[in-house]
Amino acid sequence: MKLETIPGGLSIAVVAAISFGTSGALVKPMLEAGWSPTAAVTARALTAGLVLLPFALFSLRGRWAALWLGRWRVLGMGIVGVACTQLAYFAALQTIPVSTALLIEFLAPLILVGFVWVTTKRMPRRAVLLGSALAVAGLVLVIGPGAIRAVDPVGVLFAFGAAIACAVFFVVAARPARGLPPIALAAFGLLVGGAALGLLGVTGLLPFTASFADLALLGAETPWWVPLLALALISTAIAYAAGITAAGVLGSRLASFVGLLEVIFASLFAWLLLGELITPLQLLGGLLILGGIAAVGEERVELAAESLLPDEPGQHPVEPHEPMNDGPAAASGEATAAASALIGRP
Repeated sequence: MKLETIPGGLSIAVVAAISFGTSGALVKPMLEAGWSPTAAVTARALTAGLVLLPFALFSLRGRWAALWLGRWRVLGMGIVGVACTQLAYFAALQTIPVSTALLIEFLAPLILVGFVWVTTKRMPRRAVLLGSALAVAGLVLVIGPGAIRAVDPVGVLFAFGAAIACAVFFVVAARPARGLPPIALAAFGLLVGGAALGLLGVTGLLPFTASFADLALLGAETPWWVPLLALALISTAIAYAAGITAAGVLGSRLASFVGLLEVIFASLFAWLLLGELITPLQLLGGLLILGGIAAVGEERVELAAESLLPDEPGQHPVEPHEPMNDGPAAASGEATAAASALIGRP
């Protein structure tokens, strides 16, 4: 199976969802032991970035121009995709339940669909609308119907901020690479995001505490660095590298829908590692999410098949022109092109 094909991209996206899904079960013992969310996320991002750094340098092979051309992607990934997502999510948890915050954050795929709909004025295909409806229904069942309740509006705004930042993550990850390997984007993005969070913590703008005492994991006492390393290696390094790679193959929309599998795997790992039970409603919700992903994925395959058809008489392919920079101006042009690709032909 070639990784650059849709089946290969889906496989990588599932690996990313599984890896991201372990984070809750691994970080919970750290938070219960006295780690502040900012400290845990900072340690997680910096450790993962350092783990990926040798692989990133090897993949670049001295092509520093590619890193410079991709500097806006790196900054966007680090500041928005890593730091802002985590900050907004944890800020939301201060005033609203975890289930509600998760439900809102995982509306990121719908934000992408809605953004493209508004900016291109082209209604998505029925398969996308059906997939969106199934995915939302599945999310409600997996996270819990109690997530829909009257809550603090400030917390809701922060949760929507996390959802927007999550959507930006998929857009940045799906942008043309221009020689910047996915693992390099992941490594430097994590280092930038971790450094930004750490700076906010050490300056006192955010609570920043850590505990180096033994903590409980899998029913046994373990050193503090065991869950931290697992969190950094599995839930962060592998997760971000796989997620960025998958988005580059699948595009931001389909990758974001496959990312919804994270809530299913999070429930599974919470059951395996923390003893939290999985209900029949959660299983049904998982099936609905899979149905939503299948609907969106089917639409993507149809578009790919249509692109292989011969041109109509009189039509000639236009050679793409690759801009020489990777700045905000280039990003706006790519956003328009990506928007049209996301919607597909009506």
